[in-house]
Amino acid sequence: MVKLYSETVKNTHDVKGQSENMTRGERIKTWCKKYLLEGEFNFNFHNSSELCAGQSLDDVQAEKMEQLPENPTIHDLLFIKYRKWFAMLLPMTCIHIVWWSVAIRHNLFQYYPEYWHMPVVMILGSLIGGMTSEGAGAVAFPVMTLALHINPTIARDFALMMQSVGMTSALVCVIFMKVKFETRAVIIGCIGAVPGFIIGVHWVDPYLTGPQKKMLFVSIWFAFALSLGILNAQKKRSTFREIPEFCAWKGWVLFFTGIIGGIFDAFAGSGIDICIFSVITLLFRVTEKTATPTTVVLKGTIAVFGFYYRAVMMGDIDIMAWRYFSVTVPISACGGPIGSFLGSHLHRQLVASFVYILEAIALVGFLFTKPSWQLIVIGGIVSFLKEKNVKFLISGVIIIGCFVFFSIVSKIGSILMEHLDQNNVEKLKKLEEQRTEEETGQQ
Repeated sequence: MVKLYSETVKNTHDVKGQSENMTRGERIKTWCKKYLLEGEFNFNFHNSSELCAGQSLDDVQAEKMEQLPENPTIHDLLFIKYRKWFAMLLPMTCIHIVWWSVAIRHNLFQYYPEYWHMPVVMILGSLIGGMTSEGAGAVAFPVMTLALHINPTIARDFALMMQSVGMTSALVCVIFMKVKFETRAVIIGCIGAVPGFIIGVHWVDPYLTGPQKKMLFVSIWFAFALSLGILNAQKKRSTFREIPEFCAWKGWVLFFTGIIGGIFDAFAGSGIDICIFSVITLLFRVTEKTATPTTVVLKGTIAVFGFYYRAVMMGDIDIMAWRYFSVTVPISACGGPIGSFLGSHLHRQLVASFVYILEAIALVGFLFTKPSWQLIVIGGIVSFLKEKNVKFLISGVIIIGCFVFFSIVSKIGSILMEHLDQNNVEKLKKLEEQRTEEETGQQ
C-alpha cells in the first residue's frame, strides 16, 4: 500500500540476512558507518546497498545538492557543498569574538577558579542540547541542583541563559545547514510557550519548593525517556517529514502543548522541547529527523525570551547565575553547533541511548539525595498557600502517569495513521478512476 507524503523507517533486522556472510571487521565497519556516519555514506552488503538516512534537508537544498556544478563557485562551496562546516563555524566565531572582547575588558577570567564546574559540565550539556531533542538545561539543571546543591531558581535562570547562547547557536547551525524542521510547530509552539512561561514564572514557580522542583524535573525528563522508548520500540512505522493534513485542531493541540511546555520552562529551564517533540512524533508521527531540529529551533527561541523576561522584565537574576553564565558562554557557543553537526551524522538509536543513560543517571542521582518518601511516591507536588493555609495535592505518581499519558498519545497516533491510510487509499482509487476515464475517453 502506498502512503502519501510518508517515508518508512527501516528496521535494522531487514539487513540481517544480507550481513550473515560478512566478516567481523566488515560488520564493525558497517556498524560505524550506519551509526556514526549516518547520512554521508552508502554502505554495501555484497552488491546490495542501502542509503543511510540522516537528517532531512529542505526540498530546495536537496535539489541544489543534486545539481551541484562541476566547477562550483565560492558561494556554492560555502552554502551547498560545505554548508555543514560553514554553519557550525559561523555562530561559534561570532559569539567568541564578542565574548573575548568582553572577557578581556572586564577580566572575566578571575571567576574561573571558583566557577569552573559548569564550563566542564556544559561540554557535555551543550553537545547533548545540539544533537538531541533535549535542551542543554536537561544536563545543567540536575547537576546544579542535585550535585552542587544550588538553588533551583538559580539553576533555572542559568539554564535559560546558557540555552539562549548554545541553543541559539545550534538554531543558526540548523538554518544554515538547511535541515528540514516543522515550521508550524515552531511558530504555534512559541505562541503558546510565551504566555505559558509568564504564567509559570509568576503563579507556578513561587509555590514549588526546591525538592519539589527537583523531583518534577527528574520525573518529567524520565517520562520523556520513556516516551522516546515507546517511539523507538515501534520498529516499522510510517513517518512524515511534516505534520500530515494539518488542520485547525492540530494547531490548537500545538498551542496548548506550547503553554504546558512554557510552564515547565518557567521552573526548570526546560520543557517546551520535550512537549513538542513528544506530540509531533507520537501523535502526528513526524520523523525524528524533522522533530529534533524542530525542538532545537523552538528551544533556542524560547530560551532567548525566557532570558529576556527574567533579566529585563523581572530583573532578579542572581549574581551567581551571571558569573556561571559569563564563564560558560565560550563552551556553549561551541558545543551547540558541534552537537547539531554530529546529530546530522549519528543514528537516531545511538542518540536516543544517550538520552536513556542521562535520564537514568538523573533519577538515580535524585534518589541519592535522600528525598522524603512523599516526594518519591507522589512525585512531588504538595504545596501550601500560606495566605489561606490550604493544602493542595495536585498530582499522582508522575512517572507512571506520564508513561500512561504518552502511551495513550501513541495509541491515538496509531488511530490517526489508520484513518490517514484509509483517506490515502480513497485518493489513490479516485486517481485510478480518473486515469481509467481518461484512457477510455482517448479510445
